[in-house]
Amino acid sequence: MSTTASTSAVRPPLRDGGHRRPPRAAGRGASVSGRLVRIAVWVLLTLMAIGVLYPLFWMVSSSFKTSTEIFSSPWALPTSLSPESFVTAWERGVFQYFVNSVIITVGSLVLVLGLGTAASFALTKLRLPFAAPITLLVLGGLMISPTMILVPVFQLMIALHLHDTLFGMVLVYTAYRLPFTIFLIRAYMITLPDEVLEASMIDGASLLQTFWRIVVPLCRPVLVSAGLVYVLFAWNEFPFALVLLNDPELKTLPVGLLDFKSALQTNWSVLFAGLTFAALPMIALFVAAQRTFVRGLADGMGK
Repeated sequence: MSTTASTSAVRPPLRDGGHRRPPRAAGRGASVSGRLVRIAVWVLLTLMAIGVLYPLFWMVSSSFKTSTEIFSSPWALPTSLSPESFVTAWERGVFQYFVNSVIITVGSLVLVLGLGTAASFALTKLRLPFAAPITLLVLGGLMISPTMILVPVFQLMIALHLHDTLFGMVLVYTAYRLPFTIFLIRAYMITLPDEVLEASMIDGASLLQTFWRIVVPLCRPVLVSAGLVYVLFAWNEFPFALVLLNDPELKTLPVGLLDFKSALQTNWSVLFAGLTFAALPMIALFVAAQRTFVRGLADGMGK
């Protein structure tokens, strides 16, 4: 009698009329449902990958076809891998457009990261008067679209004699993307512990040395992410480049490739070859820095 009483006291109460589900069956059901979820996720990711990669593959394969082959059999593979379209695109000015895009992108990237990092440091770690209103004013620039300010920016570039110059484009791109860059870097920099900066100052480092040797290395992930997001913008930007650059020798890749398209006769294979030249650097850049990009973007926007 004593053994039966002690066992009933330890055993938990039964549910569903005293019928207990076998533990092995419950675990098997959970494993089956988990496997179905994983399969659904893999199917979804596979469809998304196909949706992203197939247009790129179609663009590259079409650049090896003639215009007649593109329209007669658009889904077929090219019959030959002749680089004639790429050579023609290169000779028609793609190289000059490529160089102009690199100059504008790299020049404005250095400015936007340098100014964005310094402004974020001042707004988060220094006791500036009116820091909160200044932050709201700067972040208000996120709500301005390029089409809203095309006319005043055009008039300003004319007044400053910077219209139709690469340096003017560097300044315009820097000014337009600086609010978003500050938004990213500031969100990351808020999480940096003040004790580290105070310890550096106690050890004798100046404010500039603390910023350059402590803050900038700690912000490397978000700087990489902000840089990649900016490079993607500057490389593909179209409205400012179309309005502010008239000299054919100064055109960037998106505007220059527009000349490849004619209303009456367009060599589509050459156009696709030019688009391939424009897309390859961005693809290679994101593949090389994808881990740092995701980490920095998640840390910067998630905090």
